[in-house]
Parts: sequence; C-alpha cells; structure tokens
Amino acid sequence: MLKGIFHNFYLRLAVFIILTVAETWFALQKEWIWFIPLMAVWIFLLRQILLSDKRNAQKVAFMFDAIDNSDYAFQYATRGRSSNDKLVSESLNRITQILFQAKADAAQKEKYYELIMNSVNTGIIVLDDNGVIFQTNNEALRLLGMSVFTNVRQLGRIDENLENTVRNIQPGDKHQISFTNERGNVHLSIRVSEMTLQEKHVRILAINDINSELDEKEIDSWIRLTRVLTHEIMNSVTPITSLSDTLLSLHENADDDIRSGLEVISTTGKSLISFVESYRKFTHIPTPEPSLFYVQKFVERMVKLARHHNNFPNITINVSVEPSDLIVYADENLISQVVLNLLKNAMQAIGSEQEDGLIEVKAYCNEEEAVLIEVSNNGPVIPQEEAEHIFVPFFTTKEGGSGIGLSISRQIMRLSGGSIALKSAPAAKRTTFILTFP
Repeated sequence: MLKGIFHNFYLRLAVFIILTVAETWFALQKEWIWFIPLMAVWIFLLRQILLSDKRNAQKVAFMFDAIDNSDYAFQYATRGRSSNDKLVSESLNRITQILFQAKADAAQKEKYYELIMNSVNTGIIVLDDNGVIFQTNNEALRLLGMSVFTNVRQLGRIDENLENTVRNIQPGDKHQISFTNERGNVHLSIRVSEMTLQEKHVRILAINDINSELDEKEIDSWIRLTRVLTHEIMNSVTPITSLSDTLLSLHENADDDIRSGLEVISTTGKSLISFVESYRKFTHIPTPEPSLFYVQKFVERMVKLARHHNNFPNITINVSVEPSDLIVYADENLISQVVLNLLKNAMQAIGSEQEDGLIEVKAYCNEEEAVLIEVSNNGPVIPQEEAEHIFVPFFTTKEGGSGIGLSISRQIMRLSGGSIALKSAPAAKRTTFILTFP
C-alpha cells in the first residue's frame, strides 16, 4: 500500500504536505519520538518526488535528442509503470508520432513542389546574397549546361559575364545574356523576384531559352511564308505547264522555234512544280505517333540505308550505344528521316578523297535521363558564319542542295518534344550534331 501511495504523484504531494505540517508541529512541541521517524519518511518521499521529476526531465531531453537525429522509432515503455510515469510516457510517445507525421507531410509536400518545378519549361534558381544556391530545377541545369550547381562561382567556369550577371542582378530586373557552352550558343532571358526563406533573404531567378522562343517564331514564319508562296506558284505555274503541253500536242507540225519555246516552257514549269513540291514537305510534316523502340537496332538500320545511298569505301562508321538495350519514345519513322539526313550529310562532307573518313554514332542517357544520339564526322568543319544559319530553311552551301534537310530535321525534333543542336570542335576537326529526346 505504501508503495502504491509513493507511485501516485498527487497522493505523494498531499502526504508530503501533511508530513511537513506534522514535522513542524512535533518540532515545536519537542516530540522527538515522533519527529525522527516522520522525518525519515519525509526525506524518503522528497527523494522520490525529485527522482520522478528527474526521470521525466531525462525522458524529455532524450526525446528531443532523438528528434534532432531524425530518430522517430523509439518508444517509451508504458506497461508496468506507475500511473504518472505511464501518462508522461504516453504523452511523449504521442508528441513523437505527431512530429514524425508532420515531417512526413512536409517531405511529401516538398517532393510534390519539386516535381512541379521539374516539369515546367522555365529554369528556376534560388540563391542567397552570398551566392549560395538553395534550389534549382532540371531545366535550369540544362540551360546552363551543368549537372551540379551549388554556388554562383561555378558559373565563372562557363562565362565570367554570366557569373557577374547572376550575382548582381536585382529583384525586378530583366536581363538577356549570351554565352557558349557544350550546347553551343545560348541566349537566355533572366527575371528576378525576392522573398525570405529560412530567415534569409533570397532571390528567385526565372530563366528562359530565347533561342527556343525565337526558333519557334522563326519556324512558324517560314511555314506561313512557304505555304503562301507554294500556293501562289502552283496556281500560276500549273496552268502554264498544262497549256504548253496542250499546244505541243495540237501543233505537232509547228515551227521549230515555236515548238522549242513551248518545250522550254513545259520543262521549266514542271521543274518549278517539282521544286515547290519538295518545299511543301517542310510545311506538311505529319503529327508524330511516338512509340518505344530500341536505339541499337534503329541506328544499325540507318547506317545500312546511308551506306546504300552513299557508298564511300574510304569512310568508316562506328556505332556505340550504351546501354545496349537503350530505348527511346518517339516516332521511329520521322526520327529515321532526321538520322538518315545527318548520316548522308556527314558522308557528303567527308567525300571520297579523304582517306581516313570517320563517322561516329553514339547513343546514351545523360544525368537528366534524357536520351542523346550524337552523329559526328571528321570532315571539314562548318565555318562559324555558316553554322549560325544551317537550320534556316532554304539555306545551303551544297551545289544543287535544297536547304531544307536540316530545317525539316529541326521541325521533326521540335514536334517530337526534343531538340537538335550543332556542336563544332575546330581544334579537333570534328562536327557533331546532337539529338536530344526528353
């Protein structure tokens, strides 16, 4: 019974107060016979109260140490304990569960927001006033050509002007900047806002690829122009060609000069119609019907087709696909036009006179899990002034070339959600086209 009394906090407290009053009265009355044993009980009870408080304080301290170390697995025992200890243990266990659930909810929300950030086409960078990067999304890393971005100083390795711009740009400012990285020439627009994050002033940079925006507008403009021109030319030339053929059939015995003139009109008209029909391809690319296909077999088939059309014995074609079971989700028929065009261009660039002609086709997966197909050759490097225009419709440096092959390729990659880029390495005498499939 006495043990039960000592294990009940409120009962212990009441007994302690009664004993204190009694001890005081016996001391005043000098009743030492009762005073001494009651004093022993009073001291024992005081010790029990103090030990109980100490144990509870240790429990609380241990709980917070565990939480600091992200350990939410511990549980205080409640069976076989006094009612007071049981209540304290149950309360602390409940607090631990609440904190664990709150942390799990916060982690889930953080993952949710991270997925949203990585799904947008705008690069996001969050940094403090010291240049420390708090957060970036995949698009920002892609635009900057970086796999890891932790401090603004890293931008100095790419371009000093880029580092200075990002470091010094202020909220409300809008900047445009150009630099060169492994993607080639990059043109970015940067907008800035600010907020307080974790009691620190931070800036939020939103960056967009001006190239892609300009490319889309440029392509749309060319498409509209080509449709208008082809329509007008076909409406004008087709009747003339038909009329000249009719006159030739009706006047078989006509004067040689007249007949020759009609034949020239007919031949020229048909040639012009064929010419216009080839440009119509640029504006009538079918809607992609993507599916999964193995890159290894696809590339090998493209190499065989390219060899069939342009058989240069002096050119070696090497294929490397890592991993061997690499797959891509795209319209195989449309992408085959792109790869075949790149292989043909590479073969024609090397020609038949270069003895050590080499074409390399590499396919792999990058850090962002995008599939890349590279087609490179060691032929003459494309001059910088020409490289800036190679994707422009109707631009060509080849005699008899139409100038729409690379334009159509870019349009196909754009419709497929990917991109095509030129990477020149004059020092290494290499020209590389990179296809990227997200």
